[in-house]
Amino acid sequence: MKKSISGLVILVIIVVALLLLVSWGVGIYNKIVPMNEKVASEWSNVETQYQRRADLIPNFVNTVKGAAAFEQETLTKVIEARAKASQVTVDPSNITPEQLQEFQAAQSEVSSALQRLMVVVERYPELKATQNFRDLQVALEGTENRISQARGTFNDAAREYNTFIKKFPNNFIASLTKFNDRPYFEAQEGTEVAPKVEF
Repeated sequence: MKKSISGLVILVIIVVALLLLVSWGVGIYNKIVPMNEKVASEWSNVETQYQRRADLIPNFVNTVKGAAAFEQETLTKVIEARAKASQVTVDPSNITPEQLQEFQAAQSEVSSALQRLMVVVERYPELKATQNFRDLQVALEGTENRISQARGTFNDAAREYNTFIKKFPNNFIASLTKFNDRPYFEAQEGTEVAPKVEF
């Protein structure tokens, strides 16, 4: 009789321990899921801001084209960079460093083409004086600020998620359930060096 009671007690202890272990794992999993969803949501915000910029570019190019006998090559580069950037897609549920790097490179080409366009625009004071051009320029500048902010918020969400899934013992649950690190946006090469200004 005593052996069956002690065997029952041991069985109850094992079952309770297993239930606690499963409950603990489910708790960690249930924390990882919303963090993962937040990263995907912040990625959507990044894409929205880049799409906003892509939508402004045709109006901006048409305004510039219509107001000045403009260098066609500069306008073509802006349009080509926009088209190339719109073809790069990233799966928000499984963003890889390679996907993010390709996306960032394509968007960087758009930024460079727009910067070259703005430099050329400086030669046309009559264009800069038009209200439509000024409105579009302000909208583009605002969008660039929104892009920067969205990228920062995405990086914050990814950092919080990555930190959580790397902590012990969370890393066991994350690896068992196939939750992987999320990449970050990084500063473009050369931005660490201040531009040299000469008068």
